[in-house]
Amino acid sequence: MAEKFVDKGISVTVAGTGINLALGVLYAWSIFKGAISQSIAEGGPNAFAWDPANLNDPYAVCCLVFACSMIVAGKCQDSYGPRPTAIVGGLLVGLGFVWISQTTSYLSWILGFGVLVGMGIAFGYSSATPPALKWFPANRSGLVAGIVVSGFGLASVYIAPLAQFLLRSRGLSQTMLFFGLAFLLVVSLFALFLVNPPPGFRPKGAVRKVTVQEAKEVLAHGPAEEVDLTPREMLGTGEFWRIWFLYFIGAGAGLMVIGSVAGMAKSSLGARAFLAVAILAVGNAAGRIVVGRLADSVGRVRALAGVFGLQALLMFLAIPIVGAAEPSALLLIAVATLIGFNYGANLALFPAIAKELWGMKHFGVNYGTLFTAWGLGGFVMSKFSEALNASTGRFTTSLATAGVFLVVALCFIVFMPDERAEPSSGKP
Repeated sequence: MAEKFVDKGISVTVAGTGINLALGVLYAWSIFKGAISQSIAEGGPNAFAWDPANLNDPYAVCCLVFACSMIVAGKCQDSYGPRPTAIVGGLLVGLGFVWISQTTSYLSWILGFGVLVGMGIAFGYSSATPPALKWFPANRSGLVAGIVVSGFGLASVYIAPLAQFLLRSRGLSQTMLFFGLAFLLVVSLFALFLVNPPPGFRPKGAVRKVTVQEAKEVLAHGPAEEVDLTPREMLGTGEFWRIWFLYFIGAGAGLMVIGSVAGMAKSSLGARAFLAVAILAVGNAAGRIVVGRLADSVGRVRALAGVFGLQALLMFLAIPIVGAAEPSALLLIAVATLIGFNYGANLALFPAIAKELWGMKHFGVNYGTLFTAWGLGGFVMSKFSEALNASTGRFTTSLATAGVFLVVALCFIVFMPDERAEPSSGKP
């Protein structure tokens, strides 16, 4: 009996991060898209025969399915636990990659990469963060969520160069087969270490200082009950829809750039454009950890305002860089990395916000519902961006559009009530 009360917060956090390191293959899509585009240009009997305007469709559908499946996956995580949920995710991702390794059909890639991989990522992703958050107090939620989801952002650091190597030596088909089998194995193994705390478990350090006013409230009315909203109750609050809109804009703007960064960098980096994907991934992962930790100290709303404001500025700064006749590789990578940093911050802030506003009892399905904003944002803005790029031959119009949306979202954040940050100390 004593065994189950051992604090497994560190091992669960490491396992969740490992799962996300595999599932973050989504962010390497621009590498795969480049190989498909090259196949279309070269032609031949076994070449891809897609409309160039549809190159981003599997990625966009994957984002959408990923987000929508998070509701079902979150419910599964809440009901059956993180371990079986993660294993289902590994199976679906593996099956999706194995399928697309055998075909060049547009529809098969939509179903294989877009639907199966998207569903698999949802089941794996939804099982990684909730158990880790449950092992730590509220004043470390941002940091812990940032660490776990940093794996998803950091994945491209190794996947991009590995994919480039495999594409050159083995071709696209064998590359997809390799990733399918590898992800199936890795996710299933890490899933064995995912476990929720036992009933009655209280995280160490789950105490914070209270103000005089709070003390008076406790004396007058007794201690406040812990917030645990059901999905129906959450959807009935105007707060949910404001947060949903912000997530839609913040995620959509970042995913738009991530899905096209290799194409943006091709004119300045040529065959080494995959480096832009890998370096952007460092910024993506760093934003999750750094801003997640910062938000624990300064508050989620202030951190969110800083992220959206900087992201809008970066979108406008990227326009002359990307639109130059000979873009500077150094400036392009620097701006893309900072955009990735701000995008990654969203993935640390919004889970922590969901935990604070609606509690942990229904966290899986509640955050899964909120996460639909991520998928719809990625789907809408990626499709819109690719259509603009195909019609104009430039990325600058989509960057300007994203910048305007971010400014509008920032105006919403300015009028949101700020919350008091809880003091934090020590390591997770």
